[in-house]
Amino acid sequence: MDILKERILREATVVNSGVLKLDSLLNHGVDPQLTMEMGKEFARRFGDEHVTKVITVESSGIPVAFATALTLGVPLVFARRKKTLLGDADAYIERVPSFTKGIVTDLIVSRHLLDAQDSVLFIDDIIANGDAARGLLKIVEQSGAKVAGIGIVLEKSFQAGGKALRELGYKFESLVKISSLEDNSITFE
Repeated sequence: MDILKERILREATVVNSGVLKLDSLLNHGVDPQLTMEMGKEFARRFGDEHVTKVITVESSGIPVAFATALTLGVPLVFARRKKTLLGDADAYIERVPSFTKGIVTDLIVSRHLLDAQDSVLFIDDIIANGDAARGLLKIVEQSGAKVAGIGIVLEKSFQAGGKALRELGYKFESLVKISSLEDNSITFE
């Protein structure tokens, strides 16, 4: 996705050699047209996987996961990071470390939202070490659902997350791969 690469080069900020700030594209602001294009691309790449639901983690993954679900014509489910007063007491919960937040959080999905007949596509914004992804995939597997694949907008390929999930045998697609953030410079694979 050349347009995505162009926007990253123009709008992203390299915080340090491990962190890229994408506030105007993914993490704080959303470009609806670009987001829909990303959703269409994921739908194209996973269109043969018989997806019944798209799943993501709140909050930055929601827009592109929504665009993907809309394009595929299937429901979207997102894992909450905090319990709410209206939360389902009978929920799947996985504790995961957050690379960018520097804390451990819970991923929570109500049990009634996933079942063994589902074929679930996991869509997220960025993958670094893959801890949140592994936690959400555990929830999908606990539900008995099949993991149809994993789609990531931006993979930091110099970190282990994408490689580890590929080695587990999942169909894994990244729209953009960044091989380095060294010297305040973005290097694409």
